[in-house]
Amino acid sequence: MRKTIFIKNALILTASSLVLRFAGIIFKVWLAALIGSEGIGLYQLIFSVYLLASTFASSGICTAVTRLTAEELALGSKKGTLKIFRRSAEITLFIALISAALVFFGADIIAVQLLGDVRAVPALKILPLSLPFMGISSCLRGYFIARRKITPNAVSQLFEQAVRIILIVVLVGRFHSKGLAACCAAVIFGDVAAEIFSFLMLTLVWLNDKRKLSSLSGRERPPYGIVRRILHISMPITSGRYLNTALRTAENILVPKNLAKYPFSGSSSLSQFGMIKGMALPVLFFPSTLLNSISTLLIPEMSEASARGRDGLVSSATRNILKLTAVMSFIFGAIFFVGGREIGLLIYKSEDVGWLLRALAPIVPLMYLDSVSDGILKGLDQQAFSFRTAVSDSGLRIILILILLPVFGLKGFIWIMYFSNFLTCALNVGRLLKVSRAKLYFLSEIILPLASALCVTLLADTLLRLLGNIENLVYIILLSLVSLSLYALLIFLFGIVKPSDLKDFIKK
Repeated sequence: MRKTIFIKNALILTASSLVLRFAGIIFKVWLAALIGSEGIGLYQLIFSVYLLASTFASSGICTAVTRLTAEELALGSKKGTLKIFRRSAEITLFIALISAALVFFGADIIAVQLLGDVRAVPALKILPLSLPFMGISSCLRGYFIARRKITPNAVSQLFEQAVRIILIVVLVGRFHSKGLAACCAAVIFGDVAAEIFSFLMLTLVWLNDKRKLSSLSGRERPPYGIVRRILHISMPITSGRYLNTALRTAENILVPKNLAKYPFSGSSSLSQFGMIKGMALPVLFFPSTLLNSISTLLIPEMSEASARGRDGLVSSATRNILKLTAVMSFIFGAIFFVGGREIGLLIYKSEDVGWLLRALAPIVPLMYLDSVSDGILKGLDQQAFSFRTAVSDSGLRIILILILLPVFGLKGFIWIMYFSNFLTCALNVGRLLKVSRAKLYFLSEIILPLASALCVTLLADTLLRLLGNIENLVYIILLSLVSLSLYALLIFLFGIVKPSDLKDFIKK
């Protein structure tokens, strides 16, 4: 039964995430065409503040609710389950209101002194309205993950995205003539309205679901210590995310400023920043949907297995997910490297974005492995390690931005991304292998699939070039299909991934 639920939830979460990411990319293409890369750059600056405030508001609470609710459900305690949720909601609401007040009353200072762009003020006045709703929604999502009920989260996010896009399209279309400040405010207003709508949906589902907890009749833990248990999990995650997000916000502010100091910059620094953060990176992360879904669902599973002392299950599951991530990320990284120019031209009609996709393609495996391993580490109570890693990485990035960008410009920032992703991936994967006692074989599970991915993609590209001029869309589809087919054949022939591996992973 547990296996069936996990597979069903993974499919639901993956399908909804694919739709959300695809819709997000289409929306970004439309928005970029309307307000340009400079407008996208300004929006990314404002969104950095949004992320900083929302990180503080949600207080790392989703992971805490997921883990503690999963433990209470394992004990069969209805009262304990509801107490965890209520205390978590009270904590996050209190923090969210403080965060909202700080951003609203400090909007002018943030825009002028930190972002260096007064056009951000209207958007910064609007975004705090979403923070209390975002915080409670985070608690609700953590609860449903622990209940192994992904459908409410998936459906609410789909409707949230639909509301966001519809409102933004209408509002930006109306306020486009009034400049970038009005456009960014309209986008943020759409984000706020979508968060409120999602909160209302999740609340209605939760009110119905909590009635079903009446069937639980297990022993209840002592009532004291709930807040301490919540904070034990959420505070390291919150501290890490908040400090990391604060440093990333500082990074996002410093990148355009230091790119502007480079004497040979071909376009405005804000446009270059927008192309990297708002256009290239969302495309590179698009194929990781399945992996992120699995790592999200593994948090309660890993917590429960670790709590019950099932070390063998933790080790085998970790090994399989890391191997699956490596195998998938290599082929997608190779496709972006070989076909990046055509993908950039197709999606954004921009050779500059195509160049960025090719330049960043080699770090795709590092980004995917880092993201998945970081999620699993949190399920194994390693959030303190994730905190130290994130803070160290962000601090180093800021130092390197100040040193390299004025001298090397955009290429310097790409070098920083290579260094940063290699560092965090090595630390997180190394720590995960140590605490889970899993093993990866470097030659057969890293080098061989990497070489196979590059070879089949270059072969597919060569064959397609022989056919003459092909439309970009047709080229990308054929490149992906031929490369993926040949790659799948090779990894099974070489025994990199065996049918028994997939069956074993699903079974456990």
